[in-house]
Order: sequence, then structure tokens, then C-alpha cells
Amino acid sequence: MGNLVVVGVDGSPASLAAVEEAAREAQRRRAELRVVHAFSRPARPVYAPLDPAPLERLVSEAAQRAKSVAPQTEITEAVVTGDASAVLEAESRAADLMVLGPRGAGGFIGVRLGSTAASLAAHSQCPVMVVRDEPDPARPIVLGVDGSPVGEQAVDFAFSEAALRGAELVAVHVWMPDYAPAGSGVESAERLLAQALAGRGHRYPEVTVRHDVVSGETREMLLELSKTAQLMVVGARGRGGFAGLVLGSVSQALLHHADCSVAVVRGKT
Repeated sequence: MGNLVVVGVDGSPASLAAVEEAAREAQRRRAELRVVHAFSRPARPVYAPLDPAPLERLVSEAAQRAKSVAPQTEITEAVVTGDASAVLEAESRAADLMVLGPRGAGGFIGVRLGSTAASLAAHSQCPVMVVRDEPDPARPIVLGVDGSPVGEQAVDFAFSEAALRGAELVAVHVWMPDYAPAGSGVESAERLLAQALAGRGHRYPEVTVRHDVVSGETREMLLELSKTAQLMVVGARGRGGFAGLVLGSVSQALLHHADCSVAVVRGKT
């Protein structure tokens, strides 16, 4: 299990909720937690020296909140100069999990996903968790399965996360009959799901897994399932993705519109 969880903070309520969930994640993983604030200097010259105290206080207060949630966790703090997306992407190279809120202090009313969260999910070198409120531990983790190579990493992440949380795992494959190859039925979709999950039961015997093949449009079905999940887990880009695209339409839709937290898995797991 990973040794470093990084959370991005900017003082907004969303980022503070992310800090609390990041602290829980670090505690589950017995990992270090790093609390990071990225600060972009003004484009125009500023002749008065910049006072770092408010930024250091912002990070310190976030770290104290994390400590109140996970008192035994080692927590470090950092104020880093640079664009938030670039800073957090750089942080992801050493991290095992990146955590942040969906929208920061500069977000627009009515917009559910900020540019930093969207950019990090697309370019992070490790899994990214975008937090929406405190999860209900009684709800399951829902895993979107499509049989793609990136999806394999999402499967591993979801099983590990379910084991850490003591949560049920609902593995879902959305089958679209109108687009299925001629002569194939729901049995092929069930076989794909079983093959994608094969071997994990031996590695995670404590995880209760429910297989679910549903018929419909993938984004719509997964968004509906997010209403009763504590966490949605998907790969960054699944089958049918175009070469050069780093974030697929399904993962984008979930990041923007899901009713629960979402983990997008690419890179290290």
C-alpha cells in the first residue's frame, strides 16, 4: 500500500472537505499526508514584498484539520509557487493518491468541477480522488468495468479501496445491446465482467463483490448508480477512446455530475 497521500488546498469549503477525506485515506493506508497549496505570483511586477504568512496559515489550518481526523498520521505542509494544475501534477509523481475538492475558491456558481480538478484527473501520474462531501460508509463502492487495459488498474484500485474501507464492492459493466457485435448477447457481457475481476477474490477475500450487468448508456447508468454509492471508481479512458485523449467521456461525466466522490485511475495504483 502506498506511503504518500497528497491533498491540494486553497481554503475553500470544498478543499477542507477534501482534507478530511485525505486524512482518512492516509490513515487507512498508514501513509504520510502532504498538504499542498499552490500560489501563482501576479503577472505584473509587485514592488512590495509578498507576505507568506497568510498562505502558511491557510496550509497550517488545513493540516490541523487533518490532524483532528487522523491524529496518528504524519502530516507535512508545503506552499509551492506555481500554477495549481502544474504544481499538483508534479506532486503526483511521488504520490500514491491525489485528493482534492471538485471546485476551489475561485469557482463559478453552478459549475460543479473546477479547472484544477479536471486537469489533474487528466494528467496525474497516480490515481486522483475528487471528493464531494463525507462518504456514507454504509454505501458501496461502485466500479465501472469495461475490460480495457486502463480499466484493469481501476479494478485493482477499487478492490484495494473496498478492503481498506470495509465496504461492499459493486462491479458494473454497462451493456448496450444496439452496439453489441452480431450474435452476442448478455452472456458475453457477463463473461467480460467475470474475466475483468478474475483473481481478485483470492487477493481480497474480505471484500464482498456483487457483479452487475446493466443495459443502457454508460454515462447515464453510472451517474444513476452514483446516487447510492460512497465512491465511484473508473479508469481514465476506456474502450473506444481515441488515441491522444487522456481523459474519457465517461470519467469526465462522472467528475462533473456524480453525486458522490469519484476516483479516476491512471498511472500508479
